[in-house]
Amino acid sequence: MAKKVLIIGAGGVSQVATLKCAMLPEVFGEITLASRTESKCKAIAARANRPIKTAQVDADDARQVAELIRAEKPDLVMNIALPYQDLPIMDACLETGVDYLDTANYEPRETAKFEYSWQWAYRERFAAKGICALLGSGFDPGATNVFTAWMAKHLFDEIETIDIVDVNGGNHGKAFATNFNPEINIREVSAKCRHWEGLYGKDGKFVETDPMSMHKSFECPDGVGTYEIYRMYHEEMESLVQNFPTIRRAQFWMSFSPSYLNHLQVLKDVGMTRIDPIVYNGVEIVPLQFLKAVLPEPSTLGSTTKGKTCIGVIAEGTKDGKRKRAYVYQVCDHEESFREVGSQAISYTTGVPAMIGAKMVLEGKWRKPGVWNMENFDPDPFMDDLNKYGLPWKVQDPTEY
Repeated sequence: MAKKVLIIGAGGVSQVATLKCAMLPEVFGEITLASRTESKCKAIAARANRPIKTAQVDADDARQVAELIRAEKPDLVMNIALPYQDLPIMDACLETGVDYLDTANYEPRETAKFEYSWQWAYRERFAAKGICALLGSGFDPGATNVFTAWMAKHLFDEIETIDIVDVNGGNHGKAFATNFNPEINIREVSAKCRHWEGLYGKDGKFVETDPMSMHKSFECPDGVGTYEIYRMYHEEMESLVQNFPTIRRAQFWMSFSPSYLNHLQVLKDVGMTRIDPIVYNGVEIVPLQFLKAVLPEPSTLGSTTKGKTCIGVIAEGTKDGKRKRAYVYQVCDHEESFREVGSQAISYTTGVPAMIGAKMVLEGKWRKPGVWNMENFDPDPFMDDLNKYGLPWKVQDPTEY
């Protein structure tokens, strides 16, 4: 039976998720799209293949979100707003007894720090209420968590190391722009790097290093190209090392062009990446938020972006007593994404898993009371749906070494 969803947020990822949900009326019977700026919701709704209701809501205000939930009576709230707004929306879902989904973990505005502890603290309350929260249903986090779970189920007896590699081989033609929310993007890449180091059978720990201090060349499969990738912290490592305790080392890598890094360094040097308020002409502003306002809006980059993304997980471990290495990855074309939903591949690769995660919850395949990460569920139906709905994946045959 088709269900009803309330989608909060009206950026590039929301556009993809909303339009993909609209393509599956047998699952998503009714859709309401809400944001602080309702005109953005109406613009997205106008692109859909069927009517979508829109609404205005301040996602920072749990009371407003709860009122909207009571009015719309959705079966699931899809939070595709900002990470700052995760907890208010979770509070509203807890108050109204409605399932919850997001694509990135909570981050406080005043500190460039993102981790799951704040959301995991809701576990007992969600379980007691009988509702489900699915965290991080994007690509990374999201599909990368499921890739790891799929390899643990089908290719390995024990996974000992993982390297999550996110390459954007696209070119948008701008001197400097970010492929998703500039404020979140710059906070993320400027943060201290952390990677997981542990000993087999013993507790490990996150080791902190300077941002971008470790890098190497990486050749993507399927002719995507060779790119310089930089080690940085990403939240899926936090849950993966807990749910797969045999992991001795976990690292996350992302590609950046020399131009992007040079611009970022200059902006940092002149103070434009600061997140603490300053007073300018008697008005308090946050430099990074001002920078966001003058940079290109990521949702406008789709028409000019060419090239492909390549995102995947490289795992090493054992199978039947032999050492193995495997690589599960997905390649997405920016121009093909734009032709389908009017968004570039960065938004597409996050929006499609958001829709599939919602589908898993609504169909009951992934629904159980509590707060969960993607790898806590059977990976097979999600992996099947990636192939069906626009993100076909590949696996390099495991090799012994």
